[in-house]
Amino acid sequence: MARVEQMEAGVRAYIDSYNRSDLDGIVAVFASDATVEDPVGTPVKQGHEALRAFFRVGVEAGAKLFLDGPIRCADRFAVFPFHVELTWDGAVTRIDVIDQFEFDDAGKVIAMKAFFGPANMGPA
Repeated sequence: MARVEQMEAGVRAYIDSYNRSDLDGIVAVFASDATVEDPVGTPVKQGHEALRAFFRVGVEAGAKLFLDGPIRCADRFAVFPFHVELTWDGAVTRIDVIDQFEFDDAGKVIAMKAFFGPANMGPA
């Protein structure tokens, strides 16, 4: 099982890589067969190629991530509140999100779920 320190480091690497527009760094946080459901209820993306294509959209939109509270770790899961600021349809938009990362024993994310909906989106 991943240690708390590994999980916290994985979350921070994800956020830091996003904020540097480092697509390789973002994808490196994930296991090669990891799944992403972002937001929950949308089709699941699986594997590095699909994740790279998915995250490229946010990176190209200039998305920046801001941690809004402590990272909570339990068992093999890390959950964290954050918000995203990006340009969406020509306007700077804020999206309030809670992400859940599930980690493998090596400290890689094997499953990500992002929780947010239309009520969590608005002007920045």
